[in-house]
Amino acid sequence: MATVRGVKNMYGICSHAIRQTTGLKAAKLLQQRAFRVNGALRQQPFDSSEEKPQFPGASAEFIDHLEFIQPNVISGIPIYRVMDRAGKIINPTEDPQLSKETVLNFYQKMTLLNTMDRILYESQRQGRISFYMTNYGEEGTHIGSAAALDPRDLVFGQYREAGVLMYRGFPLDLFMAQCYANVDDLGKGRQMPVHYGSKDLNFVTISSPLATQIPQAAGAAYAVKRENTNRAVICYFGEGAASEGDAHAGFNFSATLECPLIFFCRNNGYAISTPTNEQYRGDGIAARGPGYGMMSIRVDGNDVFAVYNATKEARRRAVAENQPFLIEAMTYRIGHHSTSDDSSAYRSVDEVNYWDKQDHPISRLRHYMTARSWWSEEDERSWRKQSRKMVMEAFEKAEKRHKPHPDLMFSDVYEEMTPNLVKQKEAMWRHVQQYKEHYPLDAYAKMIKIFLLAQQVTSHQHLSVYRSLPGEQKAFLHTG
Repeated sequence: MATVRGVKNMYGICSHAIRQTTGLKAAKLLQQRAFRVNGALRQQPFDSSEEKPQFPGASAEFIDHLEFIQPNVISGIPIYRVMDRAGKIINPTEDPQLSKETVLNFYQKMTLLNTMDRILYESQRQGRISFYMTNYGEEGTHIGSAAALDPRDLVFGQYREAGVLMYRGFPLDLFMAQCYANVDDLGKGRQMPVHYGSKDLNFVTISSPLATQIPQAAGAAYAVKRENTNRAVICYFGEGAASEGDAHAGFNFSATLECPLIFFCRNNGYAISTPTNEQYRGDGIAARGPGYGMMSIRVDGNDVFAVYNATKEARRRAVAENQPFLIEAMTYRIGHHSTSDDSSAYRSVDEVNYWDKQDHPISRLRHYMTARSWWSEEDERSWRKQSRKMVMEAFEKAEKRHKPHPDLMFSDVYEEMTPNLVKQKEAMWRHVQQYKEHYPLDAYAKMIKIFLLAQQVTSHQHLSVYRSLPGEQKAFLHTG
């Protein structure tokens, strides 16, 4: 015990000595620093007019008079365009010099999207689908930007970018399957209409909550940067979504982490029913870019060539320089916000007619093609008839397809279904069996019942095992 006490006493003495030594060293170091600073001040004459701010948070100069910065310090960011409303190239050096085939493809995709919108909008009005959102008036922002990207670039959309997906090759059958939530839907019928997505086409599935895609895109762009594969990310959103806190987070993260990301804002004049003069007081969305340290540009969104040029250059520099770019495409939402909206309650018919008849991206491109004898009235009639036939064929096919099997509501979340999900599914089937007259199961995808032992089924990759009713083990082979 004496030995132990001796060791403890020695440890205490040593610790005290170490603390004293450390304290003396720290005090001496502070004295030396103070001496050096005071010495430097005594040695150099001080001139306040030449003093530079040393604050780490900003780059600026001192001033000696009180002055608040005006909100219009950047007065009216100009709108870049290539052709006027009549389809005439304004500055020949800005003409992207696209081939006839490419321009015709632009036009056909824009008009095909317009035709699909009209048919699906009427489909919702007839009660055939539950919801729809048109893209009227914004087709130029979709096609112009999509054409400027690399197919490997990752797309985060909001909910009005169907043209981007169409340009990438998403077939009409799958557009219809998603809106009708049938068995061919890639999302297995779990999403609202117009919430498209395609892993093969690098288009992240749309989600309803506003602006959530913006910080997600920043994270994806940071991952792309670390992969160093010469890819970029583009994130679409509206001027209304830019008022969400998620927009701030996405802008700041992408700028500070130096991500190859294109923020593409479709400023279409209205956030549902809220006009821009009630949405913000500054000069639109492009004016916010400098505050985050981002390169920004404002373009005429009804000019497909201006959108193409701006997106192409932003994409090139974003990848080469690892920095985000902000594009604000000025356009106009000709249609209602959605089938749940009646825009006549907050805007005039004359206002809508101006943009529909006088400054539409489709008519502007058609003027351009007509002036070069690339498109005629006969071509127009023929294509309109053909495109409508294509859409109607996909529409009729989608209506006849079965709905996905109800069990798919419980799959694709956990590798093994959790006990609470098992209980929910059993409860669902009990309910369906009890009130089967209210549930037309013939409209859902058929399954061939095969009664097998559990150990036989679990090893079969084409079969899924579950309890459809309490105490009854079943396996089903999925068929169309």
